[in-house]
Amino acid sequence: MAAANSSAASSAAVKMASDGLWQGENPLDFALPLLAVQIAVILAVTQGLALALRPLRQPKVVAEILGGILLGPSALGRWGAFRRTLFPPWSAAALDTVSGLGLLLFLFLVGLELDFRAVRRVGPRSVAVAAAGIVLPLIAAPALVPLLNLAVPAPRHASFLSLCVFLGAALSVTALPVLACILKELGLLATPLGETAMAAAAVNDIFAWALLALALAVSGGGGGRDPKGSPLAPVYILASGAVFVAFMLCAARPLIVRLARRLGPDRAAGLTCSGAVACALLAGVVTDAIGVHPVFGAFVFGLSMPREGDLAERATEKVAPLVSGLMLPLYFATSGLHTNIDNVRGAAAWGMVALVVAVALLGKFGGTFVVATGTGMGRHEAAALGVAMSAKGLVELIVLNIGKEKKVLDDTTFAIFVIMALTTTVLATPCMTALYRRPPTATAPEMDAVELKGGGDACPA
Repeated sequence: MAAANSSAASSAAVKMASDGLWQGENPLDFALPLLAVQIAVILAVTQGLALALRPLRQPKVVAEILGGILLGPSALGRWGAFRRTLFPPWSAAALDTVSGLGLLLFLFLVGLELDFRAVRRVGPRSVAVAAAGIVLPLIAAPALVPLLNLAVPAPRHASFLSLCVFLGAALSVTALPVLACILKELGLLATPLGETAMAAAAVNDIFAWALLALALAVSGGGGGRDPKGSPLAPVYILASGAVFVAFMLCAARPLIVRLARRLGPDRAAGLTCSGAVACALLAGVVTDAIGVHPVFGAFVFGLSMPREGDLAERATEKVAPLVSGLMLPLYFATSGLHTNIDNVRGAAAWGMVALVVAVALLGKFGGTFVVATGTGMGRHEAAALGVAMSAKGLVELIVLNIGKEKKVLDDTTFAIFVIMALTTTVLATPCMTALYRRPPTATAPEMDAVELKGGGDACPA
C-alpha cells in the first residue's frame, strides 16, 4: 500500500520539462523529454528490424512487436540501468496514453475503410467463410480454458465465461490490414481469391468487434468474478451498445450526409478531418461510459461515415499518415514492452503455446477450407484462402491488450497469446508464397496464372 502511494506521489510530482543540464537537472527525469526519447528509440529499433526483416517479406507489425519485446523485460529490460533510465515505471502512463490514442484513431480508419460493396460483390461465400473461421475457434476456446488452468496455474480474476469469449475472439480474428498487404505483395488483391479474402475479412472484423463487445459486457466491466455494480450490468452494457450502434448507423449517418450537403463541398472539405477526428474521439468516450472499450466507439463512427462523395477519402488521407507512421507503431511496441517471455516457464507452459498456435491455425484454416471448397472453390485456392485468413497481428494484439487491461488475461496468458499472434503472422507470407510458386494448372487458369511479384517492400501494416 505504501509503495503504491509512493508511486502515485512520484507520478504526480513529475514535471513536464526540465530547467536544463546547466541547472543540474536531468531531462530524462521529466515527462516530455523522456517521452520524446522513448518514441525516438522505439521508432529507430522497429524501423531497423523492419529493414532487417524485409528480405523475409514480413509485415511491419512483426518488427514493431519484436522491437517492443527487445526493449522490454524479455531482453534489454533485464538490464536495470536501461529500464530505470529509458522506461521507468512512472513514465508508462504517458506512453500508454499516446499509443492508446493512436489505436483509437486507427480503429476509426479501419471502420472508415471497410468496404461492404466487396461483400455484396462476392456474395454469401464471404459471409460463410468468415463465419466458419470464427465458429471453430469459438468452440475450441471452452476446451482450452481448463488446459490453460493446468498449464499455467495462476489466480484468475476473470469468470470462465468472460475468459472463453476473450480467448475465442483472440483465436478467431483476422487482421484485415495485414491480409491486404500480403495479397497485394503477391499480386492477388484484384483476383477472385483476393476479393473473397478481403470481403470475408471485413465480415470477420465485424464479428470480432461484436465478440469483443460481448466479452467486455460479460466481464462486468472489470473482468472480475464478482462484477462491479448491478448483476444486470452485462445486460445494460449490451443493450446500450446495441442502441449506440443503431443510432450511429441509422441516425448519425444521414445527419452527416445532410450536413455535408448543406455546407457544400469546399466548406465540408475544410471541416472533414478535424470534425471526423473529434467525433471519433467523442464516440470513444460514449462507449467507454457504456462499459465497452473506447476503440469500439471510434470503429463504429468510422463505419457510420457516409461513403458518398469524398468525405471518407479526405479524412483517411489526412489522418492515416500520422497514425500509421507514428502512433500505431508505438502501440504495438508498447504491447511488446508489456510482454515478458520469461513468464512462460516450463514444458507445460510451452506446450500450451504450441497448442494455442495449433488451434489458431487449424481452426481458421480448417473452417475456411471446408466452407470454401463446399461453395465451389478449388482446393488449391481454398487452401490459400485458409492460410490468408489465419493472418493475425494487428487486431489480435488489440484484443489481447484490452483483455489484459480489463484483467481478464494474466501476464502469462497474455505472453502465450502474443507468441501465437507473432507466429501466425510470420507464417502467413511464406505459406502464401509457397502456394503460389507453382506451375499453372488446368483447373482454375484465371487463379493459377497469378505470378509472385518479387522485389516489393515488406508489408507496411
